Amino acid sequence: MPFTQFTNLDFDQIKTQIKDYLRANSNFTDFDFEGSNFSVLIDTLAYNTYINAFNANLVVNESFLDAATVRENVVSLARNIGYVPRSKTAATANITFSVPTTTTSGFITLTAGLVCVGAFDNTSYRFSIPEDLTAQVVNGQAQFGTADKPVKIYQGSSLSRQFLVNTSTDQRFIIDNPNVDSSTIRVYVKGINDSGLGREYRRADNILEVDKNSEIYLIQEIQDEKYELLFGDGYFGRPLENNAIITVRYIITEGKAGNGASEFDFQGNFVDEANKRVIPSDTISVTTTQRAMNGGDIENVASIKYFAPRLYAAQSRAVTSRDYEAIIQSIYPNTESVAVVGGEELSPPKFGTVQISIKPKNGTYISDFDKQNILSKLKQYAIAGINQNIIDLKVLYVEIDSSIYFNSNQISDVDELRTNVIDTLSIYSQDVDINKFGGRFKYSKMLQLIDRVNSSITSNITKVKIRRDLRALINQFAQYELCFGNKFHVNPAGLNIKSTGFKISGDPSTVFLTDTPNDMKTGVLSIVKQTSTGERIVVSKDAGVVDYEKGEIILNTVNIVETSLSDNIIEIQAFPESNDVVGLKDLYLSFDVPNSRINMIKDVIASGEDISGVSFTRDYYTSSYSNGALERK
Repeated sequence: MPFTQFTNLDFDQIKTQIKDYLRANSNFTDFDFEGSNFSVLIDTLAYNTYINAFNANLVVNESFLDAATVRENVVSLARNIGYVPRSKTAATANITFSVPTTTTSGFITLTAGLVCVGAFDNTSYRFSIPEDLTAQVVNGQAQFGTADKPVKIYQGSSLSRQFLVNTSTDQRFIIDNPNVDSSTIRVYVKGINDSGLGREYRRADNILEVDKNSEIYLIQEIQDEKYELLFGDGYFGRPLENNAIITVRYIITEGKAGNGASEFDFQGNFVDEANKRVIPSDTISVTTTQRAMNGGDIENVASIKYFAPRLYAAQSRAVTSRDYEAIIQSIYPNTESVAVVGGEELSPPKFGTVQISIKPKNGTYISDFDKQNILSKLKQYAIAGINQNIIDLKVLYVEIDSSIYFNSNQISDVDELRTNVIDTLSIYSQDVDINKFGGRFKYSKMLQLIDRVNSSITSNITKVKIRRDLRALINQFAQYELCFGNKFHVNPAGLNIKSTGFKISGDPSTVFLTDTPNDMKTGVLSIVKQTSTGERIVVSKDAGVVDYEKGEIILNTVNIVETSLSDNIIEIQAFPESNDVVGLKDLYLSFDVPNSRINMIKDVIASGEDISGVSFTRDYYTSSYSNGALERK
């Protein structure tokens, strides 16, 4: 009798295995043809085996964090190692405003809830605060927020819910709205002898700091992306009293949809020290110090599976780069990617320091306020004597100059074909292999994607460029260093380095950066201007150095007074030695499709217009190498 293994999930193979088993048993005959009644029973048995095998496989897979796919199962497994998935995150804006009153002294309070209404992309959004704010009235004016300490408002609506504690039952305290921003949750417990809302309980992230009298609560995600509040049991945290009233305030938000609002209309309410409503004596004008940003959606399954074991492995201490990555993701939910470089890896080495670079989910840079907040929270995890330093994001952009040949007999709308190519490249630009520190741009994959857009595309010749953006210090003498992290391709004739235009002190002309190789390893940077006739004039012959091997540019001390691009940006471009580009160490790799060039060229050989190829090489030929132009275009 053959050994039968029912672990395969293919119905036909299961059926074949059953038939093989029956053939080995002489008691069964006339079953091995589709018209027999016995064949129907075999189909039923195979189908039942298939369903059981599928369910068993599903159950086993859903029992392990790395294999689970159902969110509730992933959340449950992550809960076992103390990980709480990030909720939706409200977009926050910073504002200041002054309230004119009829009184000249005292205090007024901006009550928790709606503060402003902001608009973005033809949509209005409500902005609220999770708790009351109080300001002193001076000479008939109450100032809320300053440039240094603005008022932070959260996109969303403020809600409140109460629970009556009944210790005789197995009671659960569930916030039944999945759109809550968990960072805005405020919990108050009113006992028999308490007044007002009672005592405010704080959220605990580490029970090691909790004793039996600690007034704390914990949260955990449950079914349908909702959150449950947990309270102490008398050993870890103070237990709830019977008939106590729990008041929970929180903000429900639309997540990342609220990003972008910058102009606000005031809609808040005020009360005085006697809790009587205060009506401002004039219109309140709101000043925005930071537009709405950092809004995000609830943490997805892939992120939970990635960060839960890493945060557990960190064990509430920041030692390795993986520790920092997991902890920063936890304390700053707007993190998209993190790079951590030890001081010993820097050139020159800076022992006793850790250099941190963070790519936020929305935007390129994080604010100074967020930097300070992150560093402050990191102190409780970091090793004594190690200094953390958060640097601005260094983005390494990859651009392409692609000439795409097409058969005109197979396509009617060239513009549509070009749009389809751009759409395909835009999708690839969002690939997880690219948009991260240590990301990799895969040249061959990109070529295949272009060729497969449409059968009319016969080939493509694509050149790769890499770019860093230099943010100039206007009207200041400064030295600049840019690391590309990839070896440069070297043309002995020079013009390997290109830049957008800028102006320096002492010369009203627009100038550019270029290079002259010493050898195939190093070169000299020059500042050059170009006349209307195309003549190149050297303004500064020895303006810096280029290390082609390391992919580094150092610009000597220079006073830049103006840049051709906005935001004081000078784009500096080079050609990589390898078309596969890597974001090394603290370089965040990004495929910049909007700044890439997509050229559609008729393939006259494929269309039959020029079988010999004479006109093709004369009129349609495209070089595979970089051009010799001075200016970056």
